[in-house]
Amino acid sequence: MNTLIEVNNLSRQFGDHCAVDDVSFSLNKGEVLGFLGPNGAGKSTTMKMICGNLIPTAGEIKINGYDIIDQPKLAKAELGFLPEIPPLYSDLTVDEFLNYCAKLHGLRKKAIKQSVIRGKLKCGLSDMGSRLIANLSKGYQQRVGIAQAILHNPSVIILDEPTVGLDPIQILEIRELIRELGKEHSVILSTHILPEVQHSCSRVQIIHHGKLVLNESIEGLSQRMTSSSVLVRFREPPELEAIHAIEHVTGIEELEQQQYRICHHQDSNISEKIAILAVDKQWGLLELIPEKHDMEHIFLSITQDSNHHE
Repeated sequence: MNTLIEVNNLSRQFGDHCAVDDVSFSLNKGEVLGFLGPNGAGKSTTMKMICGNLIPTAGEIKINGYDIIDQPKLAKAELGFLPEIPPLYSDLTVDEFLNYCAKLHGLRKKAIKQSVIRGKLKCGLSDMGSRLIANLSKGYQQRVGIAQAILHNPSVIILDEPTVGLDPIQILEIRELIRELGKEHSVILSTHILPEVQHSCSRVQIIHHGKLVLNESIEGLSQRMTSSSVLVRFREPPELEAIHAIEHVTGIEELEQQQYRICHHQDSNISEKIAILAVDKQWGLLELIPEKHDMEHIFLSITQDSNHHE
C-alpha cells in the first residue's frame, strides 16, 4: 500500500483551548476519506495543519513522505486544496484562470498547456475554456475550483465542503468527479453532510471535541447501518437467556434501571415476540421503542457517547 498521508499524535492549542487532541491517522493511494464533525469539532483546524497553513502544537504530518514542517515546499507540492469558498477570479476566463494557477503551482511553460487541458478534461470543462468564470453556474465554478487543485497532479487532494450550495444534479456530478479523482489520488473530503460520505468515500472519520471518535471503512459503517435495535424497559429483571433465544436477536446491551437495547437483524421484527415473552414471564413491559440506525443516528450516538465519557 502506498501511504500518502501520515498524521501522528497531532495536537493544537489555542491558549487554554485544545482544538485538536492527539489525532493520528494515515491515508493510502486511492482512498477517499470522509472527515466528519459538527461545527467546532476541530475539522478545519486539522485541515489547516495538513495543508501547512497552521503549525501544530505537537505531532507530525507527512505528505507522501515529506514532513510538512521540515520540508514545506516539497510537502505542499504534493497537495491540492479546494477551500469551502473556491478562490476564483470571476473576471477571468476559465483558461486564463487555470493558466495563472498553473504558474502559481510552479509548472514549467511547456507543461502548463497540457496540465490545463488535462484538468479541464477531468473536471468536465473541456468546452468551457473561453467562458468568463462570472457567467458560470455555481456547479461549474466548483469544477473550476477542483481543476485548479489538480493542475500539478498532486498526490493528495483536500476538498472542504465541495457541494455546499449546489443543486441536486450538480451534487451528483461533483460526487462522481470525487470518486473518479479517488482512483488516482488520495482525497480528503471535509464535510458535515452525512450522505456525502456514504456516496463518495471509502473510509470515514468522525472528529468531536478535537478527538477522533470513529475511524471506520464504509463497509464497516454499512454493517452498523444494517443492524437494528429495540429499546425495552421492564418492571422486573428479565431472563436475558430467554431474550437471546428469540430468533434474529444478535445481542443485548444492558443500559440502566431495567432498560436494555436488544439488537436484531434489520429485516426482522422482534417487537411482538418480546411483548409476548414479557407478558408470559410477567416481567412487566414498561417501554418498547424500535430504533433505526441510519448514518445520522450513528453520528449522533457516537458524538453523544464521547460527550458522556468526558
